Amino acid sequence: QGMSQLHFYRFYLSLDFSEKHLDTCPFLNTHSDIRLIVLFVSGSLPSASSKVSINLRNDPIIQKYGSKKVGLTRCLLTKEEMKTFHFPLQGFPDCENFVLTKCNGSITDNSPLFGLDCEMCLTSKGRELTRISLVAEGGCCVMDELVKPDNKILDYLTSFSGMTKKILNPVTTKLKDVQRHLKALLPPDAVLVGHSLDLDLRALKMIHPYVIDTSLLYVREQGRRFKLKFLAKAILGKDIQCPDRLGHDATEDARTTLELARYFLKYGPRKIAELNLEALASHQELLAAGQDVLECLDLMGQKLLFLTREAETSELCSARNCQTIKCLSNKEVLEQARVEIPLFPFSIVQFSFEPFSPNLTEEMNKRMRIKWTEMSTIYAGPFSKNCNLRALKRLFKSFGPIRSMTLVLETHQPHLCIQYEVLEAAQLAIESLDGILVEGACIKVQRPVTELTLDCNTLVNELEQDSENRGTIYLSGVSETFKEHLLQQSNLFLGLEAVILPKDLKSGKQKRYCFLKFRTFGSAQRALDILKGKDWKLKGRHALTPRHLHAWLRGLPPESRRPPGVRVIPPPSEQQALQALKVDHPKIAAWRWGRKIGKLYHSLGPGTLCLILLPGTKSTHGSFSGLGLMGIKDEEESTTSNMCS
Repeated sequence: QGMSQLHFYRFYLSLDFSEKHLDTCPFLNTHSDIRLIVLFVSGSLPSASSKVSINLRNDPIIQKYGSKKVGLTRCLLTKEEMKTFHFPLQGFPDCENFVLTKCNGSITDNSPLFGLDCEMCLTSKGRELTRISLVAEGGCCVMDELVKPDNKILDYLTSFSGMTKKILNPVTTKLKDVQRHLKALLPPDAVLVGHSLDLDLRALKMIHPYVIDTSLLYVREQGRRFKLKFLAKAILGKDIQCPDRLGHDATEDARTTLELARYFLKYGPRKIAELNLEALASHQELLAAGQDVLECLDLMGQKLLFLTREAETSELCSARNCQTIKCLSNKEVLEQARVEIPLFPFSIVQFSFEPFSPNLTEEMNKRMRIKWTEMSTIYAGPFSKNCNLRALKRLFKSFGPIRSMTLVLETHQPHLCIQYEVLEAAQLAIESLDGILVEGACIKVQRPVTELTLDCNTLVNELEQDSENRGTIYLSGVSETFKEHLLQQSNLFLGLEAVILPKDLKSGKQKRYCFLKFRTFGSAQRALDILKGKDWKLKGRHALTPRHLHAWLRGLPPESRRPPGVRVIPPPSEQQALQALKVDHPKIAAWRWGRKIGKLYHSLGPGTLCLILLPGTKSTHGSFSGLGLMGIKDEEESTTSNMCS
């Protein structure tokens, strides 16, 4: 329930405070007295006992495997998945010296499983193997070897590996000995099971075609992975990797992965989905984070302030060094926060609003996908009937990657409809080509005019001023050697902080556009002028899409533009129009909580680190990820807000 990343983007223009003052990754300034305020907007802190209404069909495990039991072969990673998750594969440049296990037999649902776990240390050449454990079905350990790395050890990583200088000094076994032994042990149809198995195989410098990775088998939302320690407790009810031991026990971990794979095969995806692992993991992570904060404050003899409404419950309330104040309304929460926050070093303020209905949220999600598609689409024309389409495609492609280009013949003279992959490309094409002569005709370049794009110019202007975009530029036409040339002439690009080079997900090839992040707007502007000049001949402009929005859009299913045609919609009655403007309208609700946060932020003293958390939503219609925004109140903002008040 409550606010999510989707709501932030949908009501972006209503939340002008957030994007002007807060970043996703700010620099700490020189204030010595920094207070921290965390704002939870809508939705309480989850507890283990809370019942989350979920539709099993939306569980990522059900979506991948279905609800019925599956055989062993269905759990194997495909070659494409192994490539995506960086498993060593034959023929890849970084695996030239890797050894094949020679397991090339026919795999069936009765093929033998072997649990594998490796421990590593850090050497002058990177991570190298120090221990390998191989466990056969039934839990019998068939191989447990210590390995002496070939290169100088810089860090034994004892807290993870359990290795020390004393343990490894007498060891004479080398990597090649382990490789030979493992090849001899494994039958032709052996299936290796492990947790983040790609790392183990890379440490072994071996290639094996048949693998089950329990960190991917137990699928988690948003591409995240469950830890082995968590799965062992949640699924098998056993404790591993206990803090009182020196490092991890490789044999225990290998045996655990084998048991997890067998559990999945025995009980099936539906049983796993019913355990609601995501809610359990989120609860444990929040609890651990909360305990860490409380312990730190306790050591300093300080208390945490927790401001919330009376209807909300939280385990924080029972903490010994947590001062909880419960209020009757959000207005009272705001008033109390302004008074109490200066008295505490760490404050959590929880505003709670009525959640939007799941149907409304799902519709909002769909409309956002359409809106972004339409904002990234342009119409250009008119062109002559004998226009050179190949030359026109080259021209429009020079502004950025094209998703589709369609010739429109419904008009008296031909027009083109171009849908770009990124908003910056569409905006750059409009700014560069609108009103100029192309193929002997003066063309008009514009976005489609729909109810979703009417405020497009306003939105583009606001996005340009977004705190995360101010020092970022977009460039089109970059080559594979662009980064190398850029770094060679780094003296021309002072303040450069990051080079973001997107890659094609299927081919892995670098795309012909990029983003450059600079420390200041001035540095970004100077770099843009140079890169658009005669020496570089690139096309570009200031960025419009924050990195977190790029990531969010990549996770959305593609949404085509609405089908053409005339839709006759009767005009709303006066009563309906007034109803839409009532205070319970979603936009009004979003504006209302944005205003409360703005007021609270302006009342804070300089040096206050402010973290806003939109926790996301979960319902029978699916889940929507949350978003965090962060900023430090500086002296200038404090002075301005004092003058305004």
